[in-house]
Amino acid sequence: MARKKVVKIQVVGGKVTPGPPLGPAISPLGLDAAEVASKINEATKKFEGMNVPVEIIVDMDTKEYEIKVGVPTTTALLLKAVGADRPSGDPAHQKIGDLPFEKIVEIAILKKPDLLAKTLKAAVKTILGSARSIGITVDGKDPKQVTREVDEGLYDAILSKYEEQWSKEEV
Repeated sequence: MARKKVVKIQVVGGKVTPGPPLGPAISPLGLDAAEVASKINEATKKFEGMNVPVEIIVDMDTKEYEIKVGVPTTTALLLKAVGADRPSGDPAHQKIGDLPFEKIVEIAILKKPDLLAKTLKAAVKTILGSARSIGITVDGKDPKQVTREVDEGLYDAILSKYEEQWSKEEV
């Protein structure tokens, strides 16, 4: 039976080096830190500049490994989408940006493995709540209003376009 070791680290997407935290974590396992760093950078390229959880699963007998990339936090994804560095200190009065509803849906689909939502509509409402808490508006409106409109069915046509993609994403 293969002995496996799992190394969990937080990295900055697309900017991993063979040094800490990666090198000291995997060198004792007999892996080439530079090679692993290169593969992690390739796998995290779409999350460049964001903190990303990564798991390296190492077969201790063969020294073969698998890299599993997690998804950055909802806040990090929303901030990147609006081009902001940090959330608003006063989200009720100070807005940091505006996103189209479709971008909220895309983030919901990306976050599906981390959300407890059973439907795309529920996942979107979760992301809307996060957007509101950091000072982001959606289609120029308060996310709380957009959540009500989602409940009323005003966004059903848009949501139906993404329904197939939602059902395909792995949990």
